Amino acid sequence: MKRTLVRVRNSRFLKFIRKNEKYAPIIFFIGGFIFDSLTLGRIDRVYDLTVLCLHMTFLTITLYIYNLVDDGKWKNTILDRYKEYLPLAIQFFFGGLSSAYVIYFSRSVSLSKTITFFIILLALLFANEILKKRISNKYLQFGVYFFISFTFFTFMIPVFIKEMNTTIFIFSGLISLVITLLLISIIYIKSPSTRAEIRITKMIGIIITMYATINLFYFFNLIPPVPLALDVGIVAHNVEKNNNTYTVSYERDDWYVFWRDHRIKYIHQPNESIYIFTSIFAPTEIKKPILHRWKWYNNNTGNWDIIEDIGYEITGGRNAGFRGYTFKNNIKPGLWKVDVITEEELVIGVVDFEVIVNNELHPKRVIERRF
Repeated sequence: MKRTLVRVRNSRFLKFIRKNEKYAPIIFFIGGFIFDSLTLGRIDRVYDLTVLCLHMTFLTITLYIYNLVDDGKWKNTILDRYKEYLPLAIQFFFGGLSSAYVIYFSRSVSLSKTITFFIILLALLFANEILKKRISNKYLQFGVYFFISFTFFTFMIPVFIKEMNTTIFIFSGLISLVITLLLISIIYIKSPSTRAEIRITKMIGIIITMYATINLFYFFNLIPPVPLALDVGIVAHNVEKNNNTYTVSYERDDWYVFWRDHRIKYIHQPNESIYIFTSIFAPTEIKKPILHRWKWYNNNTGNWDIIEDIGYEITGGRNAGFRGYTFKNNIKPGLWKVDVITEEELVIGVVDFEVIVNNELHPKRVIERRF
């Protein structure tokens, strides 16, 4: 065993880490992201649940060890000899857990919220590397931990209890808040170096401020209503259901428009209904009322007028999402959008289109697609 440890300590890998110490945390963060990208599929799968729970557990344990190892807590033990690996492990788990959120929502039609979240994660990572000489690393370390654990519990708790609403979101955030403050308190009490580096009141203030900010983001629809995701959102000329198969006829957009399937300029035919077809992913056994909120842009007032809310209930579990559609007659020309929302009016996604009424024009590149 000792020979094995000696070989690890003198390995090329360790020499590489020491030589590239400046970039190693970023490499391990990206490594965690790539690992989950290649292995994770859906949030309610046993494998995914196991991986994410292990990530969160090992991250918490590693943070605890890392913050106490410099105080001689484990002097002359394997933890002390290999302590230089601990920050890399932390970055790997940070990358793995943060990537899970992005992975589960990257397939959503509404990408803006996912991209915003990922930008925040990258900003936290680079702040940790660029600003570590100016501000205490532990402030950022615990701040990132809280942010990651908050998203972890807002995913996991609805999956386990088979229910999701605003109360569950608040409850999930409170669990994360309590666990984070408990971890910080234990480390602060047991670690003299931590007490010398941070002020506990400031640290608690930062965490509580982050908690309040994330909740504000949630209520202002700046983050998605986890763990729902909009797989498909299409404005169509016709939708038919036959033997549990939906046939959707719509105008295909140009080949280079990779972020949207349907053509945004909808050429309306006389006496034709306009359909909005959506497919929404939800974990197994979760049932949730969903609304299609039809909006028309009023050029006179400069506002979006709510024309009608049309709802139906989805049931989770289908890998490709729960399918459904709504339609309207007597559509006015102009800009339209349909917000796909929960009963709490949290936005899952948005389907934008422009209705063009011109008898000389005909729909282009109409295709039929089965879901």
